[in-house]
Amino acid sequence: MTRSNAEVEALLQEYADLLAITGGDTFRARAYEKAARAIGGYPADVSTLDAEGLREIPHVGRSIAEKVTEYLRTGRISLVEEGRARIPAGVRELVTIPTLGPKKASRLYEDLHISSVDQLAAALDDDALAGLKGFGEKTRENIRHGIELLRRAGGRVPLGLALDTAEEIVAALSAVPGCARCAHAGSLRRMRETVGDLDVLVAAERSAPFMEALCALPATAEMITRGAKKTSVRTGDGLRVDLRVVPPRSWGAAMQYFTGSRAHNIRTRTIAVHLGLKLSEYGVFDAGGGEPVASRTEEEVYARLGLPWIAPTLREDRGEIEAALDGELPEVVTERDIRGDLHTHTDLTDGLAPLETMVAAAAERGYAYYAVTDHAPGLSMQGMTDGRILAQRERLRELDGAPRRMRLLHGTELNIGPDGEVDWPAEFLAGFDLCVASLHSHFDLDRTAMTRRLVRACEHPYVNIIGHPTTRLIGRRPGVDADWDAVFAACARTGTALEVNARPDRLDLCDADILRAREHGARFAVNSDAHAVPHLGQLRYGVGTAQRGWLTGDDVINTWPLARLRGFLRKGGRV
Repeated sequence: MTRSNAEVEALLQEYADLLAITGGDTFRARAYEKAARAIGGYPADVSTLDAEGLREIPHVGRSIAEKVTEYLRTGRISLVEEGRARIPAGVRELVTIPTLGPKKASRLYEDLHISSVDQLAAALDDDALAGLKGFGEKTRENIRHGIELLRRAGGRVPLGLALDTAEEIVAALSAVPGCARCAHAGSLRRMRETVGDLDVLVAAERSAPFMEALCALPATAEMITRGAKKTSVRTGDGLRVDLRVVPPRSWGAAMQYFTGSRAHNIRTRTIAVHLGLKLSEYGVFDAGGGEPVASRTEEEVYARLGLPWIAPTLREDRGEIEAALDGELPEVVTERDIRGDLHTHTDLTDGLAPLETMVAAAAERGYAYYAVTDHAPGLSMQGMTDGRILAQRERLRELDGAPRRMRLLHGTELNIGPDGEVDWPAEFLAGFDLCVASLHSHFDLDRTAMTRRLVRACEHPYVNIIGHPTTRLIGRRPGVDADWDAVFAACARTGTALEVNARPDRLDLCDADILRAREHGARFAVNSDAHAVPHLGQLRYGVGTAQRGWLTGDDVINTWPLARLRGFLRKGGRV
């Protein structure tokens, strides 16, 4: 189910980690990391490329191209296999703990013979790491928190991987003769940030062909149960898939039943009971039974319960039933509403594609405007200078309006320093169309200092958007500690938008934070933070998260016409 690029990316990244664990050449490990990232973000499927085509990918030289070719031919990379053989599986398991790097994992194994997450947790409880060099109190606390994050994630799969898998399964089952409808449901349709399992529904008169087709898919690694109405399998990625086949006349009821959270469904069933009805996956029935009084579409099921259709992303029992009954259900933002992307990168800094390529890809998406926001010099590893960014601006102005009349905005992603300062002076920032400001370091400041840092960034006259505000990485790094209500209030007061970063490993702000910020009157920008052409398509994850936060088009600044957006970007009337 996984695109070849993602498989190769994972293997090359694993080899880079293996090199780090064994104390190998740091530059070589970094070369493999760069190649892994470049392949993961490359628009063409690497399985269609020969060795010469592979070497056209940034950071992929002859040696790495040969290893990719070996994988595509044999399904393995011998160098990775050899590295795995040299390093105990337990050490590789420890590396999966957020906040614990490969060198520390190796040290734990060599000095204390710790070779599993459970053993490490027990050692922490026994204070066995206290005397180990490099494992001070702060490090031990970080590791403990990393174990908590790992265990909390459990067997859940990131939204991006789950959606890719679901769409491939839906496409395969839709091609089976007799399929009237096919779609995914469950927590994935609600766009939760991680997914425990996939619910797939088919509307058909006969179920057997679809159960057979699911079991025969190349990605199906294990059959769990098989029956006439439901079959469950597990994919090679460890994701459980539950397939249910319902009669076409029950499609709407089944989609309603298998989409909502447990709490939402309890509410709808309770409403049905109060109306003298019974609600199931087959329809809405009179209490006495007989033929369903509503079942073919979700709209008619909700209507029979006295409710308007409720967007799937809202079905969490967080007030959507009451809002629907009161006629106050929001018309949530959709991907079609987005007029442009306001946070993207090129190969001028850490992106993978040149400016012209990213602009052309954005134009293909039908955007009215598009912003390029490469990193400012505060991240010294990016090598940004005044001259380089001004040269980019000149080239961008030359391209402005050329691709499908799309307007181009020249921006930058500033680094928010420990005291809330940003990279360039105000007189230089005045030349940009917009500025995104983000935290990239000093994540361990105390709550008071972090709050002051973020509020000061909001108050800067040229900061328009706070990028990935909490800095969290789902399952790998928690968000920073701040008084978020104070930050959200500062954003509303200063006219600074909060980003909903669409990268599936970020989704930052998350839905709960969006709901809080919205109460303060803040505005938002749903951005891809794209570093390669394929990343532009990740915007849908951000839109799903924005919907879960009850955002409408009016709440999101990049749904606005360009003239209104430019007015917002002038921030307090500055020109």
